[in-house]
Amino acid sequence: MDLSSIFTPEVWKWVVLPVLIFCARIIDVSIGTVRIVFIAKGMRVWAPVLGFFEVLIWLLAISQIMKNLTNPVTFVAFATGFAMGNYVGLMIEHKLAMGLALIRVITNRDAAELLQHLREKEFSVTDVAAEGNRGPVKVIFSIIKRKEIPGMVNVIQQYNPHAFYTIEDISFVSEGRLPSLRERKKLLDFIGLKRK
Repeated sequence: MDLSSIFTPEVWKWVVLPVLIFCARIIDVSIGTVRIVFIAKGMRVWAPVLGFFEVLIWLLAISQIMKNLTNPVTFVAFATGFAMGNYVGLMIEHKLAMGLALIRVITNRDAAELLQHLREKEFSVTDVAAEGNRGPVKVIFSIIKRKEIPGMVNVIQQYNPHAFYTIEDISFVSEGRLPSLRERKKLLDFIGLKRK
């Protein structure tokens, strides 16, 4: 089979070019989504690098659109690639799970077992007695890496399944923050000191 027969001018115009534009848009919009997250997280080095590639790919895609203004399939490919790129970019950002999160747990039940298991799993937690609408409650705070959210939520659901909890992104934590128990253990193990 001769490959040159596959890419006739008509096939190139109506199939190959739209697919390339679609793929280019997925890539550049995904990069743009991740770049915006990097900007929000204060990653000053990576954001401009990603911005360069985002615009370069966009220029390649739009230049092909401008050369083929009579081909409506390229317009649809451009728009569909944009939509899909947003989705893919959000999936990438979710997988990267960069940054910190505040988990706030409010429970009107005894939280001793939950606190014990959170600390056993080496989550740094602060608990405070508080007053809710229906009486005394325990409020538990923890600032963790976003990658650790599923693990902490599993512990909460296992040991206090009716607890109310919220998760918020954190943009800044003061320098006075102590490293988590997990980070301290890694550091002590690295320098040769074992915890007793």
